[in-house]
Amino acid sequence: MALLPRFFALLALCAPAAGFAQDAPAPIYQAAPSSSPDLVFTLRGGAKVTPDYFGSGDYSIGPDAGFSLNFARLPGGLSIGSTDPNDPRYGIGMRGSFRYISKRDTSDHVELSGLNDVDASVELGLGVAYTSRNFDAFADVRYGVVGHESFVGELGADVKIHPTDRLTLSMGPRLFMGTDTYAQTYFGVSLAEAAGPGGYAGGAFNAGGGLLSAGIELGAAYKINDDWGVEGAITWDRLTNDAADSPIVRAGERDQYGIRIGLTRRITLDF
Repeated sequence: MALLPRFFALLALCAPAAGFAQDAPAPIYQAAPSSSPDLVFTLRGGAKVTPDYFGSGDYSIGPDAGFSLNFARLPGGLSIGSTDPNDPRYGIGMRGSFRYISKRDTSDHVELSGLNDVDASVELGLGVAYTSRNFDAFADVRYGVVGHESFVGELGADVKIHPTDRLTLSMGPRLFMGTDTYAQTYFGVSLAEAAGPGGYAGGAFNAGGGLLSAGIELGAAYKINDDWGVEGAITWDRLTNDAADSPIVRAGERDQYGIRIGLTRRITLDF
């Protein structure tokens, strides 16, 4: 069973970047007290509302989930994070980054008639994060291991305030970047898709990569007790550059909104 803490520590590197606001980046190493548990992590489950596809003016509700590593005992007497929910570890460290993009099914949207379907994608990656009581910042890089098979990156920062000991409010900018392959997958229109009487009415478009959106996230986290909490966020992203110029977006909406809310549960394991 000694391998399990190491497995969960590795799993945390694939945790959702925006899944749960971490007060401590995982790799803040310290000597582990002999009485401490082997693993402490937080799960979030809830619902979210997002655009049906990038550039869509229609929205749907779906499930939302997140994972955050709080503490893991490592070999050699070292540990990651803190077992005390009221004593977060601030500083610089690595973090995991994950995103799932659902399938774009053109049969569900008449405005996409003539376009090919886009398969669901799974992005995995790593990032660097700085956390403190009143300010957080991060930079993530992910690769589409399933689906679009291209690189994307995100930059973000948050100013945090604490109206009460249990409530934390945060707000800050977000920037999203993608390669040419990523941009063409979600915002481009090939000549074959635009050709013929049954082709896409918006015409062909070759989408280039770069900065594809910029926006703001407003978040809130409330601790019911040391184990349970409520966490949510409202997001606004404005598509930019070739994403904004895409006929797919011009036929839909350049401004993209999202909302998510869920319960959080802190789980402690001792193997």
